[in-house]
Amino acid sequence: MTEIKATYIAHMGNDLTVANAARVSFGKTSEMEDYAWGPPKLKDKDAKLIRYLAKHRHISPFGHCFASFHVKAPIFVARQLVKHKFLRWNEISRRYVDDEPEFYMPDVWRGRSADKKQGSDGVVDSIDISGPDFGSDGEDYYEYDEAPPSEFAEYGIKDALSVYKTLLGGGVAPEQARMVLPQSTMTEWYWSGSLDAFADMCRLRCASDTQAETQEVAWDISEKMKELFPVSWEALTNG
Repeated sequence: MTEIKATYIAHMGNDLTVANAARVSFGKTSEMEDYAWGPPKLKDKDAKLIRYLAKHRHISPFGHCFASFHVKAPIFVARQLVKHKFLRWNEISRRYVDDEPEFYMPDVWRGRSADKKQGSDGVVDSIDISGPDFGSDGEDYYEYDEAPPSEFAEYGIKDALSVYKTLLGGGVAPEQARMVLPQSTMTEWYWSGSLDAFADMCRLRCASDTQAETQEVAWDISEKMKELFPVSWEALTNG
């Protein structure tokens, strides 16, 4: 199975950057505190200032720290995450790339929630298409009446990929041929933005009621941001 992941690329700034961006209003700066038995640490007064800024939503000082990630995920995940407009996004384009695409297949197929328009509940291990909820078309098309969801999904992916290759082979432009590819097609993008913009995204997308596949991307980013900006990240995401 193709893995959903967010890979760290680079960052600028640290917790001290946030504190000094706030202190410049008073013409002051701070420095890290040296320790003989370890690396320099953020002073307590600067950590306290950062928590104050986050608590009272004085957000602009957090905007001076940046990070960039290379994300790989299926299209249905990417189209949820692209909604976060304050993060910069550059994505691979199948106008220019026409090599064979990769597809996402989940390890577990979640059941549809009975009392919500969105979300999931339970696990679907098998689908029986011989019942009254399915027409004769399914029985004529598939080689079996009952199988795990992945078996049925693979049929759709295989057919879509075959049509895609046929269109390309027939001279159709990649920018049009891509229309037949399913939502499970993997895409990838560079995602960059400020500390506060990523914190806003992760507060929403790490939540338990967010789609599980989207959470995977958000948690990858959250763990790295916590490592890079420990005091600021905790203040912004847990406040």
